[in-house]
Amino acid sequence: MKARLNPYQAAPQTMKALQALETQLQASGLEKPLIELVKTRASQINGCAFCIDMHTQDARKQGETEQRLYLLNAWRESPLYTDSERAALAWTEAVTLVSETHVPDDVYDEVRRHFSETETVNLTMLVAAINAWNRIAISFRSIHPVKAAHAA
Repeated sequence: MKARLNPYQAAPQTMKALQALETQLQASGLEKPLIELVKTRASQINGCAFCIDMHTQDARKQGETEQRLYLLNAWRESPLYTDSERAALAWTEAVTLVSETHVPDDVYDEVRRHFSETETVNLTMLVAAINAWNRIAISFRSIHPVKAAHAA
C-alpha cells in the first residue's frame, strides 16, 4: 500500500481548520477516555486502519484496558461499558451510519439521558470530526506506523 498524497502539504489551511475543530473538541469537557472510545468505534465502522491504530494507542495512554479495546466492536455483548458509554457508542454508530439509520429517536433519547444538550452537540461534532479524519486517511491511503518486527 502506498500513500496517495499528504493533505497537510497539499492544503495546509484546510487541514488547519479541521485541526482547530479537533483542538476545540479536546477542550469541550467530554471525558478523554470517552473521546478515544468514540474515535476508535467510528474508525472501526469506517475501516480506517490509520485511525484505529492511532486512537487505540491514545486510549491506552488514557488508561483504557486492552480488553475493552478488543471488545469495542461488540460493546453491546459486553458488561464492560457504562450506561453513558453505551449511549455514546450507540450515538456514534447511528451518526456514523446516518444514511442507513437516520439517527433514530430512541438512540437520541438515550444519549440525552446521559448527556446535556451542549455535551450532545460536542459528542455529535466529535463523531463528525472522526468521520472526516477517517475519510481523509482512507481516501489518501494514510499508512499507520509499522513496527519493524511486524513489517510485511
